[in-house]
Amino acid sequence: MKYSLFTVSVPDMTPEQALEKMREYGYHGVDWRVTALPADPEILKEEPSYWRNNYCTIDIETVEEKAEEIKALTLKYGLEVNALATYLNCSDSPQLIERCMRAAKIMGCSRIRVNTLKYDQNRKYQDLLAEAIKGFSIVEDLAKKHGVKADLEIHMGNITPTASAARHLVSHFDPEYIGVIYDTGNVIYEGYEEYKMAFEILGPYLDLVHVKNARWSKSEVDGKLKYAPEWAPFTDGYADFERCFQALKAVGYDGYITFEDFSSAESSAEKMKHDISYIRGIVESL
Repeated sequence: MKYSLFTVSVPDMTPEQALEKMREYGYHGVDWRVTALPADPEILKEEPSYWRNNYCTIDIETVEEKAEEIKALTLKYGLEVNALATYLNCSDSPQLIERCMRAAKIMGCSRIRVNTLKYDQNRKYQDLLAEAIKGFSIVEDLAKKHGVKADLEIHMGNITPTASAARHLVSHFDPEYIGVIYDTGNVIYEGYEEYKMAFEILGPYLDLVHVKNARWSKSEVDGKLKYAPEWAPFTDGYADFERCFQALKAVGYDGYITFEDFSSAESSAEKMKHDISYIRGIVESL
């Protein structure tokens, strides 16, 4: 297996600072966060954060023209670009999706993330599914054109929160061009199925595995005390990583493992170091 880091999880680092630490701690690749950079001066004044003022982000507006530069910077630290993790979905602008695919091709990167649609209580699931199929039909054509796979992520709050739901959608497409990212933390929020069964369900569509952790605890939600999910350190959540990696081994998965960690007990550098050491220990023990 190879190990990568999704740069969303190191918001206080510049791309070069993150790459330097990745090399130091033994990562093999990087999943670049690709989205529009904030223009609001008030956001830019904020402390670094995962989804707002994130320093370790590649601007989607210039990702193609800077692709050679990003590739060279990544190679400088002996790493490869594993994925371009966009926040685009299958109904977004085909021109933007194609731009990211062209950039990935320049970087020698085989995949970009293109998510499915959010679940909307005011719409029927069947209508959302039909829209997603229509959108991914266009995405698949672009993937064939550029030779870059588009992966949707199993994610809470959208129409593919489980391996079963993801397979139901992607079964309409060729797994050479449309794949699935399994996420160990997201399925704790919504969508857990037994690991081995989930991987068997995904079959040839399983293209990438994200590892992070989460747990449920009592907190105030809408003025009421109830259980709700929250992110957790790798060693203190509900994800059973040993069972997960046993299942990955059983189905023959030997691809990239991409790290995310949204817990707050340690600094970005400490999490990068401790997380890969912890997971590598589990994998090697198997």
